[in-house]
Amino acid sequence: MVLLVVVMGYGGMRVATGALTAGELVAFILYLVQIVMPMGQFTQFFTQLQKAIGATERIIETLDAKEEDHVSGRELKSANQPIYVENVGFAYDSGETILEKVSFTIDPGKVTAIVGPSGSGKTTMFSLLERYYQPNSGSIRLGEEQIQGFTLASWRSKIGYVSQESPLIAGTIRENICYGLDREISDDELRQAAAMAYADQFIEELPDGYETQVGERGVKLSGGQRQRIGIARALLRDPQILMLDEATSSLDSKSELVVQQALTNLMKGRTTLVIAHRLSTVVDADQILFLEKGKITGRGRHAELYETHALYREFATQQLRVKERV
Repeated sequence: MVLLVVVMGYGGMRVATGALTAGELVAFILYLVQIVMPMGQFTQFFTQLQKAIGATERIIETLDAKEEDHVSGRELKSANQPIYVENVGFAYDSGETILEKVSFTIDPGKVTAIVGPSGSGKTTMFSLLERYYQPNSGSIRLGEEQIQGFTLASWRSKIGYVSQESPLIAGTIRENICYGLDREISDDELRQAAAMAYADQFIEELPDGYETQVGERGVKLSGGQRQRIGIARALLRDPQILMLDEATSSLDSKSELVVQQALTNLMKGRTTLVIAHRLSTVVDADQILFLEKGKITGRGRHAELYETHALYREFATQQLRVKERV
């Protein structure tokens, strides 16, 4: 635009003095337009090229990453044993310590809740138990055996995981509930799992029932409905170890109540580990671990910690809203 103004201004002066004809000025303007457009295209090309270079580097990095070994080790038949976490330390590649000498025991059939401020290492602890990472120090045992001694496929097959926002794939409700299972699921099994997850009522009200398309990432369903489908999926897997990662924290109070009832059904008779920000799970847990800056600073049941741990008391009063219950 600046060049166009300069050419028109200077060219107009030249035309006024007779040194340049009007046709020659128009020709200069047309030449300028024809030059500017390719220059803009070159600029866009180099911008897209830089994006492609960055994306390609990430793709190559992913392709070169070491694959998980799913077959080495011993087949795990039953996970109905205590899980011992002993002096576990962990740091990511950046070198910042996330967990430091963390030790606790998860009793079979009991509920263990992990609470603490954001960034204290709660989700990292889940990742270590699921074997997405290996501890830098210490060990995690199931009974007397290191969990690394079991095949990855058999270890993870014993774990059911319900996250804060249960991810759904583009497909039907049936496909989402049955996702990840290597056997045929009967209609009776499917309906029973949906009923225990309190999902059967809203599913049957949909036009196509279990064949209803949920859309990309489940956009056609509400948050509470997605959570209940995630719980039904976990129920259908019938896991012996259950991990709940703030499974009700993003829901409104009405949806939270229904989902909490479904979680109660899911937790019966299973070894349960909960990252908890909600009142009922924490109050009823058999063991509460307070994780602070990568260290366990308190453990016990709710009433005991509320009396003896100042930060837990503050945390419970503000985030868990237990003041009226205590």
